[in-house]
Amino acid sequence: MLPRAITHCYRDPLSEVWIAAAHKVGLKVQRTSDAFAHSDGAGSLYIATDEHLDEDDCLAQMIFHEICHSLVEGPCAFQTPDWGLDNRHDEHRFREHAALRVQAVLTGRFGLRNVLAPTTDFRSFYDDLGPCPLSGEFGESTMLAKVALRRAETTPWWPHLGRALEATASIVKIASKWAAPSQSPALYRRREEPLPPHVSGLPARSSDFAETCGDCTWLGSSGHCQQAGRDLSAEERACERFEAAFDCLDCGACCRAAYHSVTIAEGDVVEKRHPRLMVHHENYTELRREGDHCAALESSDGRHSCSIYEDRPTCCREFKNAGTHCVTARRRLGLSL
Repeated sequence: MLPRAITHCYRDPLSEVWIAAAHKVGLKVQRTSDAFAHSDGAGSLYIATDEHLDEDDCLAQMIFHEICHSLVEGPCAFQTPDWGLDNRHDEHRFREHAALRVQAVLTGRFGLRNVLAPTTDFRSFYDDLGPCPLSGEFGESTMLAKVALRRAETTPWWPHLGRALEATASIVKIASKWAAPSQSPALYRRREEPLPPHVSGLPARSSDFAETCGDCTWLGSSGHCQQAGRDLSAEERACERFEAAFDCLDCGACCRAAYHSVTIAEGDVVEKRHPRLMVHHENYTELRREGDHCAALESSDGRHSCSIYEDRPTCCREFKNAGTHCVTARRRLGLSL
């Protein structure tokens, strides 16, 4: 009997999805016995071979976790080995926590939070995040996570990351119906039914929370939501981007790194009353900057105030709390999603 010619090989469907997704993002996945997970800064992502992974690890989850790291660190990190992180010390722990928050938010939208969960020593942190992984609004890891989630909507991650999660959700939904209970049940059985999208089109918020759109700072008195860019009923249950009213003195995003120039309008009294703060250019005058913030900003213990508030420029007077530019400023600093 002649030996049968083998022309194709079997691969795990989830592995196929995530190897392809990684390639589209800019990473070539390779298996190795020399590392658990390692990016070389030159386009290759090395993941341990199956015999070196725990039983609740899978290649898909490992790739996805590394992509979450890339979201936190930004596009430049693709050229830096291991995303520029050093996991041997605690100095980068908050960046690992940020990646885990991103992982929980993205998987939660598809009912995959317990399927593509991390299995490292940080698993307890992940499990303790609760229904709102972005809680602790001003925590450093939370701010990084919010910026990372905005990046997920940009290249090179968009649209490939979302499509990979959609495909994973479809495969897991079917497999979960066939996964038999046993002494070590399949991870597929940990799938959860994802929430339907919010009426605004944005991701829905966990039913653990009772707040409505009317309780959210981004739904103005006109009924127009700055996050969704459309009119909404105040009676609707709030979406994932819900934020209660905040104090500008706790924020200061518009005066900090969110914007890089405050132009002085003709006739603004600030130019005459505060000449030391002026920077004159050929065609315009602007307020002086000190590092990443306006020189007129005074900050102490997390509170921010303007030393020239009564004389502030026209553009500052016209800046509206919870307006379009306000949400943009807060997003840039990671204060809002």
